Amino acid sequence: MGFFQQLLQKETFNPGPLGLVINPFYIARRGLYKEMARVAPQLSGRLLDVGCGTKPYKALFQVDSYTGLEIDTTLNREKKDVDVFYDGNRFPFENHTFDAILCNQVLEHVFNPDEFLQQINRVLKPGGKAIITVPFAWDEHEQPYDYARYSSFGLKSLLERMGFEMVEQRKSVADLRVLTVLLNGYLYKKTVKYRFLRIFTTICIMFPNNVLGSIVGMITPSNEDLYLDNIVLIRKVKDL
Repeated sequence: MGFFQQLLQKETFNPGPLGLVINPFYIARRGLYKEMARVAPQLSGRLLDVGCGTKPYKALFQVDSYTGLEIDTTLNREKKDVDVFYDGNRFPFENHTFDAILCNQVLEHVFNPDEFLQQINRVLKPGGKAIITVPFAWDEHEQPYDYARYSSFGLKSLLERMGFEMVEQRKSVADLRVLTVLLNGYLYKKTVKYRFLRIFTTICIMFPNNVLGSIVGMITPSNEDLYLDNIVLIRKVKDL
C-alpha cells in the first residue's frame, strides 16, 4: 500500500486534523475509533476479524495472531486485505480455534444473524471474548445488503440468546453531534457522484459542520438514547 493510500485509510478510520477537513464522517469515525481503542486491550491470543475489509483497526490489538475473514467475492479478492475467504455460511475453521473475535460494522449486513452468531460462537473458545460494533442511528448503506439496526437492548438480547454474556456495552457519539453527522451523510450521498460539487461541499459545508459538531459535543449534555454506534465486549459462556 502506497503512502497516499495509507494516509487515506488512516484519515478514513482514525481521522486527525486532516480528516476534520476531508472526511465528511470525521465525528462518526473518530467516535468509533476511540471506543474501539478503549476495549481493544481486552482481546488477546489468536484473533479472528470477521468481515475484516482492509483491517483498519488491526494496530489496536496486541495479539498472538490476527486472521482476517471475508466472504469470497471478486471485489473482496481485489480490494481487501483478507487471509481467509468463506462461502457466507460456515466459517472454515475447527471448533474452538480462536481466543478472540472482532466483528466491526458487519452484523447489520447479515440477513440471518442467528446462524452468523452461531458460527462466531462455534469457532470461539469457551470463555473467549469478542468485540462487536453495529450502527444505531445511520442511513442505509452498502445497498441492498443493509438489513437491520440494533438498539442496545435488542443487541444484548440477541447475543445472550446466542451463548454470550455482556461484559461491557458502550455507545459512540451519544449527543447532538448525531445531527451533524446525519446532515453530512445526507450531503455526501447527494454529491458523491459529482466530483467537483463533492469537493466544494466537503470543504465549504461539511468541514465547517465537523467543526461545529465537535464544539456542540463539548458544550451540550449527552443523550444515551440517541447515538451512532453500539460497541459491545462479550464473553462466550456456552456452546450452542
